[in-house]
Amino acid sequence: MADAEAPTPAEEPRRALVVMAHPDDIEFTCGGTVAQLSDDGWDVSFCLVTSGDKGTKDPMLGPADLGALREAEQEAAATELGIKRCIFLRVPDGHVEDGSEFRGQMVRVLREVRPELMITWDGYRGFNHRDHRTVGIAALDAAFPLSRNANSYAEQVATGVEPVRVNTILLAGSNEPNYFVDVSDQLERRIDALLRHASQVQAANREEMVKRMRNRSEQAARAGRVPWAEGFRRLTFGGASPPRRRDALRAERQAKEKAAKTAEAEAAEASDG
Repeated sequence: MADAEAPTPAEEPRRALVVMAHPDDIEFTCGGTVAQLSDDGWDVSFCLVTSGDKGTKDPMLGPADLGALREAEQEAAATELGIKRCIFLRVPDGHVEDGSEFRGQMVRVLREVRPELMITWDGYRGFNHRDHRTVGIAALDAAFPLSRNANSYAEQVATGVEPVRVNTILLAGSNEPNYFVDVSDQLERRIDALLRHASQVQAANREEMVKRMRNRSEQAARAGRVPWAEGFRRLTFGGASPPRRRDALRAERQAKEKAAKTAEAEAAEASDG
């Protein structure tokens, strides 16, 4: 990615958050992109809204067991991509509601992770899984403007969870992508991560998965799109993050201390005169 330069050792890693509805959504839509971000030195976290506890044709596998299985698969897939943190909100699969409470959950995750980049579903793409649409819309609303406004979910700010500005959002699964990431160098890892979702991936073996992905790449090239690329709808809100409240208070305290020392020195000098 052109604007995903690796940080120098003295810098804090740049942070990204991927918010998706179900385990395996990330690997199917942006697995190569997050692997590239990780390789470039970014600190990437995953947030899975549901644990996919309804996604099976096995009548003997109940929601609790399936959810636990799919969370384990997601963590294994994340490891393949170089990601160390998965956040599971455990909303029941198929029952994500875009209400104030859920948006508050999204805001809290954003404020705690503090990403400058967020990747989520394009909730406006038209026909799609209901959870995908709902998560994409709610995550976008949480990123702009809710998470950056101290008066939105002020009870979080009162506990020390500071507002945060997310400057760039990549919407996955968009019908109108305008930003493409070449993931040709990440093909092997992307496939290995997908295969970790054994309860979901309908492929007989690794070779079959490679063949499918090559066919898709060839179709993209024939259609004039970038082969071996993941496409997104990119939204930018720009601007550097404002000082956090504690930083502003620290600066104010330091200014007062400096003024007091200056006044004390001037008083001492006047006394000596």
